[in-house]
Amino acid sequence: MKYATPYIPPTLTVDAVIFQLNGTELEVLLTQRSEDPFKGEWALPGGYNATGSTTLEALASVVKRKVGVDIDAQLAYIEQLYTFDTVARDPRGHCVSVTYMGCGRAIELGSGSQHAAFFPVDKLPNLAYDHASIIAYARERLSAKLTYTNAVAGLLEPKFTLSQLQTAYEAVMGREIDKRNFRKKFLSLGLIHETPDMWREGAHRPAKLYAFNNTSLEVLSRSFD
Repeated sequence: MKYATPYIPPTLTVDAVIFQLNGTELEVLLTQRSEDPFKGEWALPGGYNATGSTTLEALASVVKRKVGVDIDAQLAYIEQLYTFDTVARDPRGHCVSVTYMGCGRAIELGSGSQHAAFFPVDKLPNLAYDHASIIAYARERLSAKLTYTNAVAGLLEPKFTLSQLQTAYEAVMGREIDKRNFRKKFLSLGLIHETPDMWREGAHRPAKLYAFNNTSLEVLSRSFD
């Protein structure tokens, strides 16, 4: 069968939106591009999907090489976010990106990642491609997931205070939450348990430390929101 025009397949790439908490701010991992297009601008860690590799295998290889992060060992969870396929998203030609989203805590970058850094999602630099909209989409997805899963566990230390838990929700959702209602709603879900340990910081009153019953990603029996 002959085609009216020659078939030219789009380029297949993978990108990673990796979130972590730093104090009260949600951060995302970026790397500075060393080549055109968008040389000198910041972008999500990503690259080409080589033949013979699944998108997740390609992502693990690219992220390890570019920013020194082992997605299996350093991320609490990772999932496929979306396939971005707008024709004009890359000036070099039609490029399809299979993008993943992951969460971790106190993520350490590799020794060769001098052009990589975490940035607050509310204070991003100029970004290459359509990565600003991808990050915004990922944040919306994560915010939604916090209402029906235990995904917030991926951003917290194994033991945490209720204030730290609320801070994580507020950082992801980008808004303040009423303290009393938050604690009442969250504790009613039965997702966490009180530990015998206490959080002590400066002259503040010690606070109880809690832990998740299950740190693997699970869907709640009812919505938190």
